[in-house]
Amino acid sequence: MKKASSKKLTEKQKSEIEVLAALVDDAIDTRDIPEARDWSGARRDLFYRPVKKQLTLRLDVDVVEWFKNHARNGRGYQTDINRALRQHVHRREKQPY
Repeated sequence: MKKASSKKLTEKQKSEIEVLAALVDDAIDTRDIPEARDWSGARRDLFYRPVKKQLTLRLDVDVVEWFKNHARNGRGYQTDINRALRQHVHRREKQPY
């Protein structure tokens, strides 16, 4: 599935970006930007989206049905399969050969 791209920048926006990019760090006034000191409500990996590869994979029907039946509202079963495979990989990496 192809994701929608952002709107193209206008010439004015492009020139503003060029001016900002040319500034040295000491010339940028950051006094009006509040400094974040309390990270207690921060959430890890909120914006991280792992790279996925689309492929054809043959799985036993009963395995797929199990994941579909145990997914919330029948949705997200592929993510659950990926999570199970990832847990298996992590367990195997920890085992000595």
